[in-house]
Amino acid sequence: MICPCSGMPPGTDFDHCCRSALDGEVWPTTAEALMRSRYTAFVRRDDNHLFRTWHPRTRPADPGTDTRTEWLGLTILDTTGGGEEDSTGTVHFRARFKDHIGEHVLEENSAFVRRAGRWMYLEALES
Repeated sequence: MICPCSGMPPGTDFDHCCRSALDGEVWPTTAEALMRSRYTAFVRRDDNHLFRTWHPRTRPADPGTDTRTEWLGLTILDTTGGGEEDSTGTVHFRARFKDHIGEHVLEENSAFVRRAGRWMYLEALES
């Protein structure tokens, strides 16, 4: 099965893409890899991964997933910084999903920062 994030590189299966991050065995080394693992956590309803990868300053009390939402696909549109040597980065993405109303597209430019050497999701940036 191709990873829900579409795979990194494209077409990579879940076991060789996001599984080790969701299992807590490794921490993603780039902001994009963290973004992909977080999308996969939404798909798989892995609230623990979402909680531990969300910066404590901006994390909601319950960052849990909505069981009524079905995630349909992720497209990374652009990244700025967020590499292995950077301290900040952004990932511009588009995620398709379906809920009780119909199909939708979430487009966001997300900010990521390093905290204690690990990438963390900080917040959605205003367009």
